[in-house]
Amino acid sequence: MPPPTFPFFLASTTLATAAKPLPAQPQPPTCDAQTPAASLAASYTARMRLNPHLALRLFDHLLRSGADPDPIAYALALARCARERAYPVAAQLHGHAAKRGASSHRRVSNGLIHAYAVCGMLFDARKVFDYVPEVDMIAWNCLLRGYAQVWDARTLRDFFSRMPARDSVSWNTVIACCIVNGEYEEAIAVFQEMLACQECQPDRVTLVSIISAIAYLGALAQGFWAHAYVCRKGIEVEEKLSSALINMYSKCGFIEGAVYVFENSCAMRSVDTWNAMITGFTANGCSERALELFTRMESTGFVPNKITFNSVLNACSHGGFVEEGIGCFERMTNQYGLFEKAEVIMQMMPMEPDASVWKALVGACRTYKNFKLGKKAGRRLIEAAPNDHTGYVLLSNIYALDGNWKGVHNVRKRMFDSGVQKVPGSSSIEVDGVIHEFISGDKSHSRKKDVYEMLGEICQQLKIAGYAPDTSQVLLDIDDEDVKESSLALHSEKLAIAFGLISTAPGTPIRVVKNLRVCGDCHNAIKLLSKIYGRSIIVRDANRFHCFSEGSCSCRDYW
Repeated sequence: MPPPTFPFFLASTTLATAAKPLPAQPQPPTCDAQTPAASLAASYTARMRLNPHLALRLFDHLLRSGADPDPIAYALALARCARERAYPVAAQLHGHAAKRGASSHRRVSNGLIHAYAVCGMLFDARKVFDYVPEVDMIAWNCLLRGYAQVWDARTLRDFFSRMPARDSVSWNTVIACCIVNGEYEEAIAVFQEMLACQECQPDRVTLVSIISAIAYLGALAQGFWAHAYVCRKGIEVEEKLSSALINMYSKCGFIEGAVYVFENSCAMRSVDTWNAMITGFTANGCSERALELFTRMESTGFVPNKITFNSVLNACSHGGFVEEGIGCFERMTNQYGLFEKAEVIMQMMPMEPDASVWKALVGACRTYKNFKLGKKAGRRLIEAAPNDHTGYVLLSNIYALDGNWKGVHNVRKRMFDSGVQKVPGSSSIEVDGVIHEFISGDKSHSRKKDVYEMLGEICQQLKIAGYAPDTSQVLLDIDDEDVKESSLALHSEKLAIAFGLISTAPGTPIRVVKNLRVCGDCHNAIKLLSKIYGRSIIVRDANRFHCFSEGSCSCRDYW
């Protein structure tokens, strides 16, 4: 069926509700004998430039007046289609431009490629791209972003490799796509390729993306290099870059590096910068410093937002500052078993508690074995974040610790029925600038023989020290204690630490990044290992940092 005539779209629901009502809309000029069509078209185009919200309405008036739209008018109307994801309207504009012989004009064809790509209609975008006799960098980048948007990795890399030239937008698109899809090491590899080919210099957008990838991996040595590159190239550390650096140093467990960046970003601070530093203090167990910085933030006139409050609540919870939390926010999660009070305070919150608040409460219930409230909070956590596997896993763990295997089965079935998949547990460690990743029972590492020999020694040393595996942490319906103990010994963080012990000099800190929450057995074992081997062991799990030293942990056994 052919599309309806062009003015039909003005009555569509999509476009009628797309733009917010304007207090006063300019009246379109009228066409008379004294107003040449070209002048009228130019007048409409100027008005579109001044008010993009009216672009489509003005374009319709332009057609009704009998004047021919110029390429700029088409481009402005297509840009509005892209913003509103209005594919049918873009298709009608395309047909109209083709009839007028304007579709091959550079600005029109670029607008069509952009609109189709943003709408996910890559087949149409590619047809326009292939039809245009000579495409420029804008057209290449528009289609590249389209492939990135749908994460067609193979086509994306093939298209990227065929580009006759690439600018910072091209490289940033591929890097950002890798990061959005969790391909952090791939993002760093693309960045290194960018540096090697020397087509263009990384800009702030590139560096923010790469530093974010480094932060996730916890690769401190690479983080140092990235920061040094920023300084060496004289790149201005504005608010986004400073926030990224603060977040990177915090997630790598080097909190003083984060403080250095924060204190040197006075002129560029935003709420995000303050939040990054407060969150960094909280994650690294520096609750008092987080609260002090929050007070300092308020005194400078910055208005805290939801992220600020969540970070400070976590700082109060982790640090045991019950009264401070209640006094400052009238809401908090209490780690010392005052669960009824925690529920009341959460009900008093001026905003609906989000997943992070419910997660903190479930963690407290798990630690203090308040299974009744833990189940209730776990269900609320799933409601707050139904597509996040964390809520299902935490609630399943609560049921397992309570010995309710039917409840475990029901939660896992609900998770399966919802199409949510549990992320496999993994731990990584950076040695000499190279990241080594381990999963539970991993046998793929090139030094697996040495790792497992060290793991055997670790188990023997723990046994001599009087340590007994906490098999209650094996949240499976298994009666065989030996099987449970073997399962605990092969957890990914223990393998990463074993590798760290054989790969670094005595006394060197060992830094491990785990993608999930560290289990209670590993937590107790690592405390002892820090004393047995005289090492500082820093583990960043999904919740926070654990700095193990001389048999104790910075989290004071609450996480």
